[in-house]
Amino acid sequence: MAVREAEIWMWSQACDMLARAERLHRQFFQLQRSRQAPAWEPPADVLETEREVVVLLALPGVSPDRVEAAIEDGELVVSGVRVLPPELRDALIYRLELPQGRFERRLPLPPGRYSGVEREFVYGCLQVRLRKMV
Repeated sequence: MAVREAEIWMWSQACDMLARAERLHRQFFQLQRSRQAPAWEPPADVLETEREVVVLLALPGVSPDRVEAAIEDGELVVSGVRVLPPELRDALIYRLELPQGRFERRLPLPPGRYSGVEREFVYGCLQVRLRKMV
């Protein structure tokens, strides 16, 4: 019987540690949001054809209305926020690998002038198409 009690105690301690880690994780990302500093950068691909530059940024779980994209000083600047859906905020977290909080990515663009900026979400990626001006 003592072995079973030890197992229960160890399991209880492990669950308490996971709960503490979850609280600390939430506090960390809350601090990041309040400072407005980016907490992470999404991975990106930049491709160029004769007529356009196509940029793909991996943003799984990011709402399109929480993303901004602009051209600043020859760079494409994409920023926004990824947050857990409200119904999951009180859930027990067993694994949290996708980054949360504010993100920003600055990507140098090939030299040139662009028009007709188009954005759409495709398979969890933000696709930005910049038509070259001729």
